[in-house]
Amino acid sequence: MNETEHFNALENMYLAAPINRIYKPTIVITEGRSEIEIELNEGYFHAAGAVHGSVYFKMLDDAAFFAANSLEQEVFVLTVSFTTYLTRPVSSGIIRSVGTVAAQTKSQVIAESIAYNSQGQQIGRGNGIFVRGKHLLEDVQGYRRR
Repeated sequence: MNETEHFNALENMYLAAPINRIYKPTIVITEGRSEIEIELNEGYFHAAGAVHGSVYFKMLDDAAFFAANSLEQEVFVLTVSFTTYLTRPVSSGIIRSVGTVAAQTKSQVIAESIAYNSQGQQIGRGNGIFVRGKHLLEDVQGYRRR
């Protein structure tokens, strides 16, 4: 499988995940980078009327994860640790998260991500460590060529 086919298969895998029936995201993956968007709705709010931190975490972790997995064509990578910083509340429009690989060794990938609101303002950031898992990508739900 060439890189473009791998990126497309990762995008299919992401969109096939049952959790994404709730969020209905879009995703674009390239080498060492991913970009994800969701449209916000009240179903994502906490009691004070803004987006719950779990949504920020999901968007940031997913973007960093897929930037990391873009470099790995055999197995599903795993998030070992992930630190999230929430910098601005948001309650309407979209969240766009951009993940990039910051460093890679034989055993781990360090990736970071930034989330933006509809006006392009940073609303959160995160960074994580990802390692090779045991599940072959070809066996993971949704990983297939378009």
